[in-house]
Amino acid sequence: MEIVYDDRGLVPVVIQDWASGEVLTLAYANAEAISRTRETGELHLWSRSRDELWHKGATSGNVQRVRALRVDCDRDALLALVEPAGPACHTGERTCFFTGELEPPAPHEVLPGLERTLAQRAAERPEGSYTVQLLDDPPLIGEKVREEAEEVARAAREETDDRVDNEAADVLYHLTVLLHSRGRVLADAERVLAERRR
Repeated sequence: MEIVYDDRGLVPVVIQDWASGEVLTLAYANAEAISRTRETGELHLWSRSRDELWHKGATSGNVQRVRALRVDCDRDALLALVEPAGPACHTGERTCFFTGELEPPAPHEVLPGLERTLAQRAAERPEGSYTVQLLDDPPLIGEKVREEAEEVARAAREETDDRVDNEAADVLYHLTVLLHSRGRVLADAERVLAERRR
């Protein structure tokens, strides 16, 4: 893969979560960082402030396993698709892009956000939580998925587009809870879909 570096020997790297598609940060790499990334499978970058090679997560433990490196059409920018072991930002936030215009969330942020909320509910178990009630009763989750699937099918036959959207959202929520109750996530089903494309 041929990369065009700038006059400082650097190339910008957009770092994106492999599973969710969320952008985690923007950093820079030089040829040595790219070489170390390929050798180790973990993201290495160039710190412009410290003027040194930087193994992402070496100190914090929040390493980023690289699943793919992609080059843009001009070969002067990279996209690193990573599996993060923890927060990407030095502040402890999941992504460096946690300020600015956050509402409404972009469509691709909704399901990953739902999965994080489900994990939080499962860990904290707040009293009165519908999600906790479902997680504590696996047969009920299956019944709710079946019920919501029937409702979206009926809405598609007989009701407005708005009703279809609402019932589809109910299916997605309950299906995601079902997956989490089995220790699975949406990315597991997405992987199967990707394999079926081949």
